[in-house]
Amino acid sequence: MRSVRRSTFYIGMTAFCLIWIYPFLWMVSASFKTQGEFFKNGLSLIPEHFTFENIIRAWNEANFEQYFLNSVLITVGTIIIVLLSTATCGYVLGRYSFRGKKIVYALLIASMFVPTEFAIIPIYDLIKSLGLMNTRFGVILAESGGNHIIFILLFATFFAKIPKELEEAALMDGSGFFRTFFTVMLPLAKPVIGSVVIMQFIWSWNSFLMPLILTLNTPDARPLSVGLYALRGENIVDWTGIAAGGTIAIVPIVVIFLCLQRYFVDGIAGSVKG
Repeated sequence: MRSVRRSTFYIGMTAFCLIWIYPFLWMVSASFKTQGEFFKNGLSLIPEHFTFENIIRAWNEANFEQYFLNSVLITVGTIIIVLLSTATCGYVLGRYSFRGKKIVYALLIASMFVPTEFAIIPIYDLIKSLGLMNTRFGVILAESGGNHIIFILLFATFFAKIPKELEEAALMDGSGFFRTFFTVMLPLAKPVIGSVVIMQFIWSWNSFLMPLILTLNTPDARPLSVGLYALRGENIVDWTGIAAGGTIAIVPIVVIFLCLQRYFVDGIAGSVKG
């Protein structure tokens, strides 16, 4: 009886996974189809005639080379700023006791319930007043300017579990606050760093609304997610080109996740485990 229930569970979960992953497989398949085959047999996952014309057209004609470079620069810059800011905040919250600590936690958690759209106008005014409109650096500051409470809590929980003897030994050797943090504590947080890098990479790489607003007048500064609009005309939509662009955009996410998957799992497990 137990084996029957287990087999039923596996069959049900397999069917659910296939349904869940079907849109992704369909997009990848559509990027290798011709326009005629796309409309004739669009639901099929196996193209009758493989063609790389859509990917070549998306890369060359839609300026995807520039968009891809912009996405890499914006994403890497955002990850560096977010990683440093959340790690230092998490270190202070996890290792030190101070008056009003619970209030800080409450404010950070409460800010999670504020929609990001509410902050678009203040961020826009701030970036404009700094003279960084239509620049990649302006997008980086806007993307990394949130509180990122999840990352802060991950670091705080992890640092709180590290024995105090390590920190005391570093202080006895003459290390100050920053040296202890960067040479002793931060290297121990590699699992959490991997988790933060993966999640922030996905969010920054797929971000659309904020980069669209901040690069509205400068197409050459747009990231890949916004650049997909170049394949959408007023009267005709290049569906296979959009599918090819989506495939190009999702490849780095898959590669980064596969490379850092072990750190991601260890980071989440190590932070939530009691």
